[in-house]
Amino acid sequence: MAKLTRKQRLRRRHFHIRKRLSGTGESPRLLVRKSLKHMEASLINDLTGETLLTLTTKAGSFSTVKKETKSEQASRLGKLLATKAKEKGIETVVFDRGGHVYHGRIKALADNARETGLRF
Repeated sequence: MAKLTRKQRLRRRHFHIRKRLSGTGESPRLLVRKSLKHMEASLINDLTGETLLTLTTKAGSFSTVKKETKSEQASRLGKLLATKAKEKGIETVVFDRGGHVYHGRIKALADNARETGLRF
């Protein structure tokens, strides 16, 4: 059997996670994607296939802050996501880490989203 690449292993882990998770209108799925430089967080209603909210660190508000680590950017993204979700009337979500290990930037985003008021 051929050795799997890092991307293939990530997709396999995410597939196994997605078998158990599903977002609804009242409790959408909070999907976290990350690359080497940026992160993206989306709230998805899997019943209708609709993306309710998407935020990324590529946006203008993140590029204006100088000397900020990637973990600090993830923390700020979590806070911003939680406030925007509350404005839309969303208080509970199902957390989908996207196959990534729950530490570092993923954990920072989740912790700050919880502190700002999202429940998961």
